[in-house]
Amino acid sequence: MEFSNRLQRLPEQFFARLVRNVQQAVSEGRDVINLGQGNPDQPTPAHIVKALQESAENPVTHKYSPFRGTRELKEAAAAFYKREYAVDIDPKTEVAVLFGAKAGLVELPLCVMDEGQLMLLPDPGYPDYLSGTALAGVRYETMPLTEDNGFLPDYGAIPAESREEAKLLYINYPNNPTGATADAAFFDDTVAFAKQHDIGIVHDFAYGAIGFDGAKPPSFLQAEGAKEVGVELYTLSKTYNMAGWRIGFAVGNPQIIEALNLIQDHLYVSLFPAVQHAAAEALTGSQQAVDELVALYERRRDTLMREAARIGWHFEAPHGSFFAWLPVPERFTSVEFADYLLKEADVAVAAGSGFGSGGEGYVRVGLLVDEDRISEAMRRIEKLGLFKKG
Repeated sequence: MEFSNRLQRLPEQFFARLVRNVQQAVSEGRDVINLGQGNPDQPTPAHIVKALQESAENPVTHKYSPFRGTRELKEAAAAFYKREYAVDIDPKTEVAVLFGAKAGLVELPLCVMDEGQLMLLPDPGYPDYLSGTALAGVRYETMPLTEDNGFLPDYGAIPAESREEAKLLYINYPNNPTGATADAAFFDDTVAFAKQHDIGIVHDFAYGAIGFDGAKPPSFLQAEGAKEVGVELYTLSKTYNMAGWRIGFAVGNPQIIEALNLIQDHLYVSLFPAVQHAAAEALTGSQQAVDELVALYERRRDTLMREAARIGWHFEAPHGSFFAWLPVPERFTSVEFADYLLKEADVAVAAGSGFGSGGEGYVRVGLLVDEDRISEAMRRIEKLGLFKKG
């Protein structure tokens, strides 16, 4: 039986190719330092694991979860936003529980767009945004994120016809892959742009907890009028090292939230109740582990900056997320450089072009190995003689 046209439209899974390349090298007995991954390397905090264990022992959690998630988790999400961002969220109408933020990002075009309609996506951007466009059969245009503009989209540069035609727009700060952050003024401009052109906004806030140099990344929903035009998607994967737990939530505009809840009514019953209980504990319990995690990533970032500068590889320091965005030497494409580092130095990085044409000329480096391994990776690259010191 042939795949449907819908599946045939799906883009190649960029990260699957990256994983295959690394696994092949490891299978050959090579000591690969994997700076290309986006998988948190630290364990889930013990108090969250304990909450899951205790809840899983309760037979009540063995039944189907309530459609649209547990009241406990939705109230925890609202309490989290009130504590962290001073944003009021109605847990009944402004929270959708998600099977990880990725699921929501892929579902949203299916929820609020018709085939052939237009959405606007950042370039470079998270590759799985394209999965949603393919499954929904919608068109997309990209908004270039350039270093000159702080890796923020320039709304004024979007063609007038596209501004009027677009139905949905995705943004993501702290940003994957560039590590850039946005300020409150940018989100105010985004709300104004959305209202002027009747565009729904989706803010992918996956790295919301991870800001450096004492700066806390703002929430899109802190902008006045944000809930009138859009939603924000939050995942527990990065903040609490719960990547394999597959749990997140969307908050904001009640109509968009209802659309997400409605499609999920038909796709799932909901997540395992014990996982939802553990997520509520993560959101409302002690945040000490989060503070320690951010400090760990900042130390790793500083190590990367210091060691890269020492070998002559210079780049803008990331202000958030656990990624850095590094330029490639002029004689390489992004893919060629990533392949070269894996072959010649046993160092894996993610080719920037995998995040869109705007990523050509860069590679993404993750801060997801310890400082000694980051330093070793830079020493290996130094031996290749690619950069001029001084």
